[in-house]
Amino acid sequence: MDERAALELVGGLVSRAGDDAAVVGDTALTIDMLHDATDFPSGTTRYTAGWRSVGASLSDVAATGATATAAVAAYGAPGFDDDELAAFVTGARDVCTAVGAEYVGGDLDGHSEFTVATAAIGDADHRVARSGARPGDSVVVTGSLGRSAAAMALFDAGDTERANDLFQFMPRVAAGQVLGAHATAMMDASDGLARSLHQLAAASDCGMAVDSGRLPVADALAEVTADPVERAVSFGGDFELVAAVPPERVEAARAAVPGALSVVGRVTAAADGVCLDGDALADDGWTH
Repeated sequence: MDERAALELVGGLVSRAGDDAAVVGDTALTIDMLHDATDFPSGTTRYTAGWRSVGASLSDVAATGATATAAVAAYGAPGFDDDELAAFVTGARDVCTAVGAEYVGGDLDGHSEFTVATAAIGDADHRVARSGARPGDSVVVTGSLGRSAAAMALFDAGDTERANDLFQFMPRVAAGQVLGAHATAMMDASDGLARSLHQLAAASDCGMAVDSGRLPVADALAEVTADPVERAVSFGGDFELVAAVPPERVEAARAAVPGALSVVGRVTAAADGVCLDGDALADDGWTH
């Protein structure tokens, strides 16, 4: 059983599963696990690992439109090095500070492989799920796509300083709060834009049509690949928000969202499927 099949099994048993974070009362809650084999390429600093792992949970909170308040992490490793552990905690603390949240600790344990489990909570006055998109809505994306794909190429090339910088993404908590007032559906694109579009379409029983010429592709990606659009769409690991917004509310959302907000397509009927430039878009993305 692969990860996606496992998630479907859990979703059939737990009614609240399926969105980026669960909302219980007015509290958004999420948990994530990252580890060396799939998430931290050789050259990833412990500072970047702390930032990125805690940032992943903060991003899930952002996808509900909630205000992130706190995060914790469980740190497992074959041994505990003073400098590595301090760097990890500093990265975790700094990403929390960057979005107005607080890093409040966690747990330590010996493990055969460097592994991190993180959890974050937030205040959810207005919850946005994946299931409300309607035909005619605009599909919007925050920031740019392809930073992580570019980082992986740079790690492979030995340019670890620049790769680490690209890997330290900004969780879109502030943008999520603004979009939460306008979006009919929203999620973070941690597994890639293509997979996110398929997940939104399935949850909302609709289709998605995206124009490659409107995608906000990261400048760094064009420097390391001959086909930046394909990598930006399918690679994943960027943690931008993708949302459906009624077209009459797009400009208000764009004016209020900190940073870039790009309209990349529209929501269509379910029978139309998920398409890029009029062709069926494969459900490809980050595999854990």
